[in-house]
Amino acid sequence: MTETAYETASAFVDQRQGDWSQWNAHIWNLAETAWREYRSAEWYVARLKAEGFSVETGSGGMPTAFSGTWSNGKGPAVMAYAEYDAVPGNCQIADTYRSPRKGLSRFAGGHTDPHSALGMGALVGALAAKAAMQKHGIQGTIRFMGEPAEKVRGSKPIHAARGYYDGLDAIISFHPFYMLPYCNTCRWDTHCGPYYAAIYEFLCEAPETWLRDAAKGPIPAAHTSARAPGANDAVVAMYTLSKMMRDHMLPHTGTWTLNETILASGQATADNLAAQMAQILFAARTPDRAMLENIFAVLDRNAESAALAAHCSWRRHWVSKSRPGLANHAMAEITYRNLERAGPPRFGADAVTVAQAIQRELGLSPMARPFIDEIEQLITPQEAERKIRATIPAWQTHYTSDDYTDMTWHAPTVRFYIGRATLKAPQGFAYPDWVMNALGGIPATIDPTVATAARTIAGTMLDLLTDKEMLRRTRTEYEERLACDGETKPWCDYAPPLDFPWPDYVETPRGREWWIPATADDRALHRPA
Repeated sequence: MTETAYETASAFVDQRQGDWSQWNAHIWNLAETAWREYRSAEWYVARLKAEGFSVETGSGGMPTAFSGTWSNGKGPAVMAYAEYDAVPGNCQIADTYRSPRKGLSRFAGGHTDPHSALGMGALVGALAAKAAMQKHGIQGTIRFMGEPAEKVRGSKPIHAARGYYDGLDAIISFHPFYMLPYCNTCRWDTHCGPYYAAIYEFLCEAPETWLRDAAKGPIPAAHTSARAPGANDAVVAMYTLSKMMRDHMLPHTGTWTLNETILASGQATADNLAAQMAQILFAARTPDRAMLENIFAVLDRNAESAALAAHCSWRRHWVSKSRPGLANHAMAEITYRNLERAGPPRFGADAVTVAQAIQRELGLSPMARPFIDEIEQLITPQEAERKIRATIPAWQTHYTSDDYTDMTWHAPTVRFYIGRATLKAPQGFAYPDWVMNALGGIPATIDPTVATAARTIAGTMLDLLTDKEMLRRTRTEYEERLACDGETKPWCDYAPPLDFPWPDYVETPRGREWWIPATADDRALHRPA
């Protein structure tokens, strides 16, 4: 019996498992954070070149982004992509107990979702489709993009504004499961919503003018003089004002979130000098753009008030302006059929052993079936849609946050999710965060997710490359939805926000470490081998 293209792709996933499992572990262990994913991006570029792709590095003016292309002749162009940014403060060893990776602070980066598996599932799927295209003479082009800084919805609005998604026939967006009912399914109507993020910077550049008349001696900022409040005080004032604003606005505006992070200050030592520079980042997720505009109008006023009170000037620097998602039922149907063909991930005896060891570590009785049922079950896009709509207001068109949404305005796009190892919890018990982080780095508990995603992506690519009618339906729906919305221009009107104090790994005489050095407490968490 002649092997089909899908069977060739599926066999590729199995045959290369030893390779891609190691690749995934490597990216997981690098755990580089937003805008600083140097080694991760370098690895992907080298791997793509080794697999025959031509690669543009630093795409869109972003050093840790890339755009890879492989072509097998004239035909449709389909795209998948990698993310590889981790999250500060989530450093975890790939084991069954809580500990940072060796030699690092527990405040270092760690993969939570995990983006390591997201990128690897997409890469293996693209390579499997490529192998099938070569063997079966299927014409077309595979684009593979590197997308840094997803945690601040960073690269995709920039790539979109600079034309990197133009001319594509289809885009496939995969993410490991992170919330029910989005597990082994595709988004249907309710896609992720818009997002704004900005850094507010306060500068105290003329502290000597704070109380001009009080300076009696030859040194205007003498140690006995009243000190200008300075930039740190401005950040604290804005933080407090914005918390108050959120308390008043949140009950009246539906489901949205506003989060803040105080970035590293420009002054780390103690003296009675006014802090010259301080920054705070605000990020908002909402169902529509009008809410974002209202939120940031208030934040601007808060920044102005805080600056006046603390004798500072202020500036707003955009980090992200990301559009809401555009649905495409035809793409969801094609992808879900391939998910059915691949089947949900199966977590075998080795995965169960890992799960039971974690339960023992936490003082729980090990369960014979330690994983939640949903990670090994399929749910149709329509049923997932019904369940999610039951939890949000009827008027709300978008829900939760992710920047794949910018791609949906440039080509027919699907968003799908694959189950990942998630432990059942006894009544009243909540697992600590390190558990999910560890499960994302242990091959027995993450490889099934990568394999299922890869098969689904490869099958979807091959269908789109070989079925002209299928591709036509996705394009027709895309154009109809685009025409109905009216606003198609990218929102990004700013340069890549690279030159800010994003957390990073550093090279020191002690070796490579997180910018917050490891302490005795961190080292004490490690166990003898």
